[in-house]
Amino acid sequence: MILSDKDVKECLKKGIIKMVPLKEEQIGPASVDLTLSDEWHFFKKELLGKSVDLKKTAFQDAFFVTKDNTITLKPGEMCLAKTVERITLPGDIMGKLEGRSRFARMGLVIHITSALVQPGSDNRQVLEIVNLAPFSVQLHAGMRISQIVFERLESKTTKPYKKFGKIALKQ
Repeated sequence: MILSDKDVKECLKKGIIKMVPLKEEQIGPASVDLTLSDEWHFFKKELLGKSVDLKKTAFQDAFFVTKDNTITLKPGEMCLAKTVERITLPGDIMGKLEGRSRFARMGLVIHITSALVQPGSDNRQVLEIVNLAPFSVQLHAGMRISQIVFERLESKTTKPYKKFGKIALKQ
C-alpha cells in the first residue's frame, strides 16, 4: 500500500518515519519532495574517454567531490548529488525515488536506476542526475528536485539496510 499525505503525516508524527529537516509544504498528495544539498560528485577528469573496468573500480574511486551552491551540467553530463533530508525508515516501509515532472520536461533525469530506498534505511539519498537536454542546465542547492513515495511492506524485513547495506552508513 502506498502511503497518502495523511498516512505520511501520521507516520512522521508517531516517529515511524523520520525526515530531517522537513517542511510541511514538502508533503504532497502521495509523496514528499526532497531537496538538493550543496555536495556534488563528478567523474574524475582522468577517467573521461577511457575504458573503466567496473570489477576493479568502485564508484567512490571514480568521482571527486565539490561543495557549491550552484553547478552547471552540460548536455550529456552526469553528477551525483545528495539530498538535504536524512530519511529513517522502519523495517516495514520502503521508499521509491522519483524525479519531478517539471525537471523531466526540461531533459533532466534525477536518478538513473537506483530508485529503491530500502526498508530500515537511515541516510541521505544519493541521486544520479543526467542532463539529456541539448543545452546546459544549472542546479542549485535547496532545489526540490525529486520526491519519495513510501510503501508499506506486508512484513518487516530481516535485513534492515542500516545494518546490512554496504555503503548505507556513509550517506
